[in-house]
Amino acid sequence: MKALLEEIAAELERKDPVSAISLLADRFPGKITFSTSFGWEDQVITDFIFKNQLPVSVFSLETGRLFPETYYVWNRTLERYNQPIHTYYPDAAELEKMVSTKGPSSFYTSVENRKECCAIRKMGPLKRALAGQQCWITGIRAEQSVNRTDMSNLEWDEQNQLIKFHPVFNWTLEDLKAYIRENNIIYNPLHDKGFPSIGCAPCTRAVQEGEDFRAGRWWWEDQSKKECGLHATK
Repeated sequence: MKALLEEIAAELERKDPVSAISLLADRFPGKITFSTSFGWEDQVITDFIFKNQLPVSVFSLETGRLFPETYYVWNRTLERYNQPIHTYYPDAAELEKMVSTKGPSSFYTSVENRKECCAIRKMGPLKRALAGQQCWITGIRAEQSVNRTDMSNLEWDEQNQLIKFHPVFNWTLEDLKAYIRENNIIYNPLHDKGFPSIGCAPCTRAVQEGEDFRAGRWWWEDQSKKECGLHATK
């Protein structure tokens, strides 16, 4: 796998994001997909894919706890590009069992309960979304979290047994905003209200001045562990 990654990395070197995604789509025909949660990064990559008619499927995880503003962006995105965004829901039986026994807000009571909620609402649907895929495009950027600075834009995902590519990995927030302005990209209005990272509504708050980019996610937990498991490296 190391040799394959090195080969692909050499092919992608110095390519712009659209050309890089196009190259990967040619290498993995019908087996490449992009996950969106409708944040800044994902809206830019969605524009790359849909505007250039790249043969990459797009999907989202409908956790059932998203912000109204996220649904607004979702609808506007469908209207603008007239392309499908495949949707994956949590397993109903697992969700019903958790909420029936622990209530709708068990994630606040312990890290274990929060991880259980993420596993049911995100990890399970993600497994179904990635089944049969060989390449997963994501909106990860290096500056989003201290846990991501030692990653690269191309990597092997052991957990899901596929290649991951992050086309805007080295982009800054200002790079994203500039692209959004220049291309009139639809984006989540919560970004203008102090929400740089937007997830489920009960687990996301605005970031205060001087706080880390992802401080608003699961703010009641240890600040050094700000991942839900979707992009775990071990």
